Amino acid sequence: MKVILNEQVEHLGERGATIEVKPGFARNYLIPKGLAYEASAANLARFKQEQKRWEVKEATEKVDAEAQAAHLTGIELTFKRRSGEGDALYGSVTASDIAEALHERGIKIDRRRIQLAQHIKRLGTFTAEIHLHREVRVPMTLHVEPEAGESGA
Repeated sequence: MKVILNEQVEHLGERGATIEVKPGFARNYLIPKGLAYEASAANLARFKQEQKRWEVKEATEKVDAEAQAAHLTGIELTFKRRSGEGDALYGSVTASDIAEALHERGIKIDRRRIQLAQHIKRLGTFTAEIHLHREVRVPMTLHVEPEAGESGA
C-alpha cells in the first residue's frame, strides 16, 4: 500500500515521502496515529496545503529546542546508589531517574526523550543523550557513585 508520510517516522522516511508499506501496518498503525495518509491525489493536495503550516511549526520547535539545549549543555548529574561486589548496582539508573533529577533542577524533560547508550548497572561515569528535536541532541554526563558509608567493593 502506498502512503504519504505526514511526520518523520524512524526507519521509514521523512515527512512528505511516498513509500510502500504493508497494508496492515498502514491501516492499523500509520493512518490511525496520523503519521501517514493513503497515497491519493486528494491526500497529496491536502498534504501540500498543510506543508507550510508544518514548516513554520518545525522552525519554532527547533528554536525552542536549541534554547533548551543551551540550558542543558554542561549539566552533569550525580546519582548515589547502593552497590555490591564489583561495583554492581542493586538496580539501575534509568531514563526516569534522569528525568526526575532534571525536574528537581527545574528542567522538564520527558523520559522518552532521554536515550542511554547502555544500561547503567555499575558505578562509574556514563553518557546519555537527550533528543529535544530530531535535529537537536544534547549529550549529558552521568556519575554513579556509592552511597555514603559504602566502599563499592
